[in-house]
Amino acid sequence: MNTDKRTDRQVLLGRVAVAACAPYLLLKLLWVLGSDIGVVDLGGIGRGTWIAANVVTFLMDAIAAAVAYTLTRPAGLRAPAWLLALPLWMASGLLAPLMIAVPAGSAVAAVTGAANPMTAGDFLRPWVFVLVYGAFIVEGIALLGAFTGYAHRRWGALLRRPLASVPAPGAGVRAARRLLGVPAALLLAVIGTVDVLWGLGMPSGAGAAGLPARTAVTATSDVVQGLLSLAGAAGLAALLFPHRGPWCRLRTRVPLALAWLGSATVFAWGGTLWLSWTTADALTGGSTAPARGVPGLVGVLELVAGLVVLCLGVLTLAAETSSDTLDTSSDTSPEIASGCTGMLRTG
Repeated sequence: MNTDKRTDRQVLLGRVAVAACAPYLLLKLLWVLGSDIGVVDLGGIGRGTWIAANVVTFLMDAIAAAVAYTLTRPAGLRAPAWLLALPLWMASGLLAPLMIAVPAGSAVAAVTGAANPMTAGDFLRPWVFVLVYGAFIVEGIALLGAFTGYAHRRWGALLRRPLASVPAPGAGVRAARRLLGVPAALLLAVIGTVDVLWGLGMPSGAGAAGLPARTAVTATSDVVQGLLSLAGAAGLAALLFPHRGPWCRLRTRVPLALAWLGSATVFAWGGTLWLSWTTADALTGGSTAPARGVPGLVGVLELVAGLVVLCLGVLTLAAETSSDTLDTSSDTSPEIASGCTGMLRTG
């Protein structure tokens, strides 16, 4: 595919992602302003907590919209790598499991006749879930698609390079990467196994009494998150040992995508959730059961694993882009190649 067609597709997907953010942002804005549209019963949630949660989630999706818009602009190629990669990593972790778990969990509930919390109508009206999750699925597909095109324009040579041809770093760098990466891969594997077992019905252990009642949707979500975490462990292992094992013929983009999605999922849906529970404990002086016991321990491990992989990714990206690794093949214009190479060298 030539550069013009690839760029046009990236721009189209970015615009679709921006448009998909609009329903969620509008709904959140209405709730912050005091409207109860679509709300049935807040239950034990105080009005202040409700508004604060909506402000935070509004800002998160607004950042996603801003990033999606940046991907449609030529200036996006000149933006610092971390400025786009960090929010996109977080967005990937939030959206990818949701894109799989919501339709799959709803299908499981429909087939088995189990209760589906999204159709119960005891907290929010069913149309709210359809609107919000439908928009999230479209946003996720479009945003990740646009970022894929962007990444291939900016780091195409690196992403298409077979693992077997990856030059070995110096002994010190290799040791440092493995010192961080091997424990993180093991953590991702353990966390993934636990999540899958929880999804299949294994008791969650001490501290689980405060967790919401399990449903077909939440059980499916646990399995999906666990599988993504296991995939992340496999991808990270392949990146750490690129010249060994059956994966050496893979292109770098495959294990990199697995490690990216797996670590982001663990951090976004596990680590940050545990952190929010712990923060609520500290601010209210209460005792949130999921922040303690086995769920709390898993949450800590998820937070640590996500942060370690994030740091490892930042260090690796800085090392790779410090040399001339930009794709300068025939489908990349000389103007883009020269401009981006200069930008990458300056961080």
